Amino acid sequence: MTPQEEKPFPRQRQEQPGIEAEMTPKPKSGEFEYRGAEKLKGKVALITGGDSGIGRAVAIAFAREGASVAFAYLEEDQDAKETRDIVEREGVRCLAFRGDVGQEAFCADIVGKTVAAFGRLDIVVNNAAEQHYREELEQISEEQLERTFRTNIFSYFFLTKAALKHLQEGARIINTTSVTAFKGSPMLLDYSSTKGAIVAFTRSLALSLAERGILVNAVAPGPIWTPLIPGTFPEEKTEKFGTEVPLKRAGQPVEVAHSYVFLASEGGSYMTGQVLHPNGGTIVGG
Repeated sequence: MTPQEEKPFPRQRQEQPGIEAEMTPKPKSGEFEYRGAEKLKGKVALITGGDSGIGRAVAIAFAREGASVAFAYLEEDQDAKETRDIVEREGVRCLAFRGDVGQEAFCADIVGKTVAAFGRLDIVVNNAAEQHYREELEQISEEQLERTFRTNIFSYFFLTKAALKHLQEGARIINTTSVTAFKGSPMLLDYSSTKGAIVAFTRSLALSLAERGILVNAVAPGPIWTPLIPGTFPEEKTEKFGTEVPLKRAGQPVEVAHSYVFLASEGGSYMTGQVLHPNGGTIVGG
């Protein structure tokens, strides 16, 4: 069945952060869809939010391209084990770190452990995120606001800061922003705000690191079928998820993973400070 022929998603709801193993249908992360060509052979990548969704798809794609992979996740042990098993079946090493990327000490720790295990670090993918559905600004508590910013943008600063001492010329930093950074989202005010901050972070960091030959880019997905969706929205919205874009369907994580491979590989060697938009046809500026 092609993506265009897929049926609408059934109604479903999960508690945050969402478990991929409990989704119906399960997202397509590339285990059976992605074919590699050794574009990242010998490289080492560290991915946050790598247990499921886009992060899992990127981990699988990088492994298929020959990279060793380390990833961080919050508490979704079952998803993390499945991701690690899939990656290791590709014949590369994989490390999984359980903890909160919103804490600077944890980010420094996982960078250190990755370099200690693999001897190098070439690709950093800042991807971990959380979002909360709120119909009015007044419903966003101080605690939620801080938590969303800590996960979605503070962690990008923390991880990158720790990684920089290990990154050499030619290294890549890839940040996950969102289409909501460009077109907004009335029910995801704090999430959209962090995604806008990620765009500015990407562009500013790219300028800062250009002389060192470290390339910094971002990917801004549109509606992608990941655990964030049933973990965020009321169940009546899941069955219509993604139908508002020109392609009339949600994207799958594996369809987004190709953008990360491009930016991490030689294909992206003349790009920095840029944003790719796998979003189903939504036209955005910037």
